[in-house]
Amino acid sequence: MSGALVLEDGTVFHGESVGAEGFALGEAVFATAMTGYQEVVTDPSYEEQIICFTAPMVGNYGVDPSRSESSRPHAKAVVMREARGPAWTDWLATHGLPALSGIDTRSLVLHLREQGAMRAAVINGTHSVDEVLDVVRRQPEMAGRALVARVSSKEPYVYSEDGRVRIAVVDYGVKRSILRRLTAAGAAVTVYPHDVDADELARYDGVVLTNGPGDPEPLGEEVDNLRDLLGRTPIFGICLGHQLLGLATGLRTFKLPFGHRGANHPVLHKPTGRVLVTSQNHGFAVEPSEGGEVTGVSLYDGTVEGLEYPEIRARSVQFHPEAGPGPHDGWPMISTWVEELDAA
Repeated sequence: MSGALVLEDGTVFHGESVGAEGFALGEAVFATAMTGYQEVVTDPSYEEQIICFTAPMVGNYGVDPSRSESSRPHAKAVVMREARGPAWTDWLATHGLPALSGIDTRSLVLHLREQGAMRAAVINGTHSVDEVLDVVRRQPEMAGRALVARVSSKEPYVYSEDGRVRIAVVDYGVKRSILRRLTAAGAAVTVYPHDVDADELARYDGVVLTNGPGDPEPLGEEVDNLRDLLGRTPIFGICLGHQLLGLATGLRTFKLPFGHRGANHPVLHKPTGRVLVTSQNHGFAVEPSEGGEVTGVSLYDGTVEGLEYPEIRARSVQFHPEAGPGPHDGWPMISTWVEELDAA
């Protein structure tokens, strides 16, 4: 069956439908990781997004339940140069994800880099492009969208009971690999919904603010709760959690033109002078600051990749130190933090 990707600026890319039948709307973005396609699609940070993989072949090593980063796919659709199956394409269809193969992804990515991430639709079968384009343009833009309530757990739950320190994880869209890395480092982990109050979190030895989808700026309640928590217990923010820490400490955030999504992003770790190759997935960033709190800088575009506030025992990174998927340069950041909490 034929299919197409329709962008809000009227550009259309034609391909073959290889996933579920239907119609999907979302923000068209691209991810540059060569592997980890199942992890990417099930990452809650991709809520309301259509993913274009830049790798020329996707699906060639199949699927496995242990690779999923959450209980369900969060991407709205998948766009590929060449989809290999049948395990991968069957998985996409079973989970209700429209998907396209045979797309000129090189041209698509160049277009998104030049014009920015934009609203889009994946369609299959016979549709009027003009009608689809009208629907696309009536969808809300990603800027201004608060999406964490859609992906956060509804009730607290214990992930791991035993550990040398007690960690509370605020679930803005947590990936399973973050929970696994904390547990492997020796932490007892309890996960809380995104709207948990500061008094509950202050009872723990430390708090992790997780990744998540959407724009951080509309998350006023979450920022207020975090501001009330500052200085009461150590905090480690990851991705969206990093952006929320920035907002809670008086910094500002902004939308990137096409975001950082991939497993090959170099970050200068200023305290050590090391360059870390990192896994990233975000469309917003913290504005640069003249203060001394910035600990990491992207070597692609100079955006803020890390913050640290020793006086209130809070730190954060824009990238994913748990690396699910991705290089392991950032792994020690989680285990080192847990060790510091244990020694305190």
